Amino acid sequence: MSEENRTRYSDEELAEFKEIILQKLEKARQDYDLLRATITHTSSNGTDDTSPTFKILEEGAATLSKEESGRLAQRQLKFIQHLEAALIRIENKTYGICRETGKLIPKERLKVVPHATLCIEMKESGK
Repeated sequence: MSEENRTRYSDEELAEFKEIILQKLEKARQDYDLLRATITHTSSNGTDDTSPTFKILEEGAATLSKEESGRLAQRQLKFIQHLEAALIRIENKTYGICRETGKLIPKERLKVVPHATLCIEMKESGK
């Protein structure tokens, strides 16, 4: 049966997608932990004996870096949540179904964006 006529993916296909998502989830969690460690790292960079101007510049750069790391960590956490929601859709056997059209999202798209809930047509239309 072609993808166009089916209403859901088979259990075997869902298991394949689950494996992809679990791998991405593991990597995403590692990245998130690394970002969190970057944010909470407070030890001195050894600038105590350098000029006060350099120390101010160094602290400013560290603050900016922490802010950027914070933004990246937030994005990573959101990505993790989307992947976890995709796992729930797999368990419910609703994974891979466009939430706007009710049609199957092509496998190629799901392999690249495994947490997708919209087919490419709906994504591009801005819905």
